[in-house]
Amino acid sequence: MPNESKNKISVVIPVYKAAECLKELYERLIKSISKITTDYEIIMVEDCGGDGSWEIIKQLSDVDKNLKGIQLSRNFGQHHAITAGLEHNTGDWIIVMDCDLQDRPEQVLEFYSEAIKGYDIVLGRRTERQDNIFKILTSKLFWIIFGFLTDQNQDYAIGNFGIYSKKVIQNLLNLKEQNRFFPLSIKWLGFKSTTIDIKHASRFSGKSSYSFSKLMSLAISNILCYSNKPLKLMIWIGFITSLLSIIVGMFFIIKYLLVGSSVIGWSSVIVSLYFIGSIILMSVGIAGIYIDRVFNEVKSRPLYVINETLNLDDVDSL
Repeated sequence: MPNESKNKISVVIPVYKAAECLKELYERLIKSISKITTDYEIIMVEDCGGDGSWEIIKQLSDVDKNLKGIQLSRNFGQHHAITAGLEHNTGDWIIVMDCDLQDRPEQVLEFYSEAIKGYDIVLGRRTERQDNIFKILTSKLFWIIFGFLTDQNQDYAIGNFGIYSKKVIQNLLNLKEQNRFFPLSIKWLGFKSTTIDIKHASRFSGKSSYSFSKLMSLAISNILCYSNKPLKLMIWIGFITSLLSIIVGMFFIIKYLLVGSSVIGWSSVIVSLYFIGSIILMSVGIAGIYIDRVFNEVKSRPLYVINETLNLDDVDSL
């Protein structure tokens, strides 16, 4: 690896409630990037965490003009913040990483060394995730369900941390869906990719902003946006339920003709009605969510709104 590459490196970092670790992140990142090139930019996108992160970014940007800041007008979410950073990068290679130092800046050199071997995408695979058991299990469960409902295999150990060629990011930015999920969009694009094993560090401070309710919302949103299989499953459930109803009905008719006893048991009838009714309501609900997604796309609202920028010129909301 030469001391200085001719390629410009951009690092995009979504920032949310990370005031305690931003200076440490910046210092370690600079040490790593300097081993590759002096032509770099770091784009920190502050997603309105309200904890003083933006003030820290201002301080760092005053010292280093290669550090660029974007503050969104409200909390748009991690993947919208990533999009904002990607829209304003000028690099030949773009690194995307989280701000909590679980993605170790020291491994940037490993990503770049692998990428220049001829890959457009190099993803980091976390060999030992340093998360609590709840987050690990929910992540595994999400990807199992997601794989079943979308017929796609996604490694739960792969997150946002990776390096991407300019060509990949340019094509990614052509995707204007309101629902944003960076890893799945990258996978959908294709291109020549590989993975490297990386060490997943413990969180530097604080705790994950993804609560159980947020994880559920993210899971449902992405499953419905990347697959229509839930609708097909409801059709099959409806067909199977109808078939069972016909079989049960024929059983009682034959019993009446042979035995002569009337059908009794209102409780079983009520239970059956509730069962059928719940399936109908669930089917309508799933269809309604798909319609809601279409409605959000048709409105064509901006993916994010920028409140303030640092060391960036000619910035528009997208």
